[in-house]
Amino acid sequence: MNELCAMNGHYRFYQLETFFEKVSSIGFKKAEIWTGPHHYFMDYQGYEDVNKLKKLEKAYGVKIEVICPEQTNPKPNNMAAKDSQAIKRVEAYFKHAIDVASQIDAKLVLVTSGWAFLDEDVNEAFKRSVQMMKKLVAYAESKHIRLAIEALQKDESRLVNSISSLQSYLQAVDHDNLYVCIDFGAMAGANETLDDYFKAFGKKIAHVHFVDGKPVGHLAWSDGTRDMKADLEILQKYGYEGLLSLESVNNIYFEKPFEADQKTMNQYQVCSKE
Repeated sequence: MNELCAMNGHYRFYQLETFFEKVSSIGFKKAEIWTGPHHYFMDYQGYEDVNKLKKLEKAYGVKIEVICPEQTNPKPNNMAAKDSQAIKRVEAYFKHAIDVASQIDAKLVLVTSGWAFLDEDVNEAFKRSVQMMKKLVAYAESKHIRLAIEALQKDESRLVNSISSLQSYLQAVDHDNLYVCIDFGAMAGANETLDDYFKAFGKKIAHVHFVDGKPVGHLAWSDGTRDMKADLEILQKYGYEGLLSLESVNNIYFEKPFEADQKTMNQYQVCSKE
């Protein structure tokens, strides 16, 4: 079975070391780090000493495999930035994320298309995003880091929020180093399925944000209506070899995020024995 990967987004009211301590005690061996500034600071000017992350990996036996930069509105790091100075800042920011991933021997950086203003031409924003992504995916390749793009939900972006728009985006970027991340929340929001994704992208799928939903959202497993066992069987059917990151980012988990992770781990262990 594919390995579960802890994420720190719902630990935002705890220190980063507490996240490592808790997920290690639950049994996680891999992590995807969301670069919330109070956990690991990174902006267009620079980033914290990567030794902070390396020490936590070593102390708790949890390897960071993925870096997930902040990039959704209202964050300033919009892949489709319009202003010339903003474009420079965004390029520097994502290159720093790639540099961090390279220095800690992570495998992947999670990206999105960014978003368009409601009072502008969507096609123009799409073109800007593609132009930025072309630069970043080439830079990532030079650092031996893969980029994986996920669709966003419709209330987050009008650029890429479905399989068809994701296909158009990958075709426009036209680079082998841009892969696909299936976000279960966005997938459910678009009324799409795992079969739909694998038929469209096949081996280009390199990462999964593995969450439950009712039928949408980012919930811990068993808090929604998805069938984990059935989903795992489909992933196995298509030969998916990547990680399953638990992006259980919902304010209902902020007080006790470790309970959400334990709940998912418990269900995963049951499914793995069946």
